[in-house]
Amino acid sequence: MIKEIIKYGFMYILLVFIQVLILNNIQLSGFINPFLYVLFILLLPFQTPTYLLMILGFMMGMTIDIFSNTPGIHSSATVFMAFMRPHVISLLSGRDSQDIGISPRIKGLGFAWFLKYTVILVLCHHIFLFYIEVFTFTGAFYTLLRCLLSSVFSIILVIISQYIIFKN
Repeated sequence: MIKEIIKYGFMYILLVFIQVLILNNIQLSGFINPFLYVLFILLLPFQTPTYLLMILGFMMGMTIDIFSNTPGIHSSATVFMAFMRPHVISLLSGRDSQDIGISPRIKGLGFAWFLKYTVILVLCHHIFLFYIEVFTFTGAFYTLLRCLLSSVFSIILVIISQYIIFKN
């Protein structure tokens, strides 16, 4: 238990540093904004209660908001993603197929399952984030294009991280 808390605490700090120091400085034509910090919510174990997911999502989002000077935008999007996560898992896996102690990873669940899981949750996060950021439907297609391009880049980063961190 303590080992898991330390592992996820280290992952939290590492993802915040990567996001704040590297990825927040990458913007390609204003269309691509990679957000790797969502990996923290994606990789939490299946049996994590929804209330804890939402608290951790709020903490992660608020940490990014503090460093990015975006009050509440990332925290609200990450809480929404954390809220959607159990629903997406039950949609993709069925209610009885999550093993106790397992975490969603490519290595354990396969590439196709993890890709579907990641695409749905990253799209939920990014659509919520970018539409809250502009808070208008004027230029809705421009915002949707930003959501899709940023989502593709973020999904690629999440998949690459799975192969770098969790080698066979």
